[in-house]
Amino acid sequence: MYEDITKEAYETASELIEKAKLHEKQIMVIGCSSSEVCGDKIGSNSNLDVAKAVFEGIYKALNEKGIYLAAQCCEHLNRAIIVEAEAVPNAEYVNVVPQPKAGGSFATTAYQTFKHPVALEEIKADAGIDIGDTFIGMHLKKVAVPVRLEHNHIGSAHITSARVRPKFIGGERAHYDQELL
Repeated sequence: MYEDITKEAYETASELIEKAKLHEKQIMVIGCSSSEVCGDKIGSNSNLDVAKAVFEGIYKALNEKGIYLAAQCCEHLNRAIIVEAEAVPNAEYVNVVPQPKAGGSFATTAYQTFKHPVALEEIKADAGIDIGDTFIGMHLKKVAVPVRLEHNHIGSAHITSARVRPKFIGGERAHYDQELL
């Protein structure tokens, strides 16, 4: 079971990296309900083993491309973010350590795995995956664009994903740089 979850997570993250055209040093935010992965209601059955399986797959895919993972905590920690300090050198940190039932199992796994984890109130990521309808949108740069993935479930959890693009400011839409999108 855990191997299947890890594989699904890896394939999902890899697909988003490709479709969003992410590159080294960019940030992908992940919101993950391990309860939903198990087929339970969000926030009802935090499962550290399931979170570790999801984390392993996503972390591997991101590390292969040099992309940073930002793990969104649950609502009990106001959806704070756990990220490697080197990804956000000038950020203002907050003082919190996530736990499975206060922060969530995925964020707890990130905190325990990262070399130098820090917590932030917010981040502006370049793309994201929402595993189990956790609402990651508050942590994406403007303008978020949905990305439809073939891999739209991890375990029993529904997946949505997004990338960002530069804002269209002034002028006609025809004058944007296609390479940036």
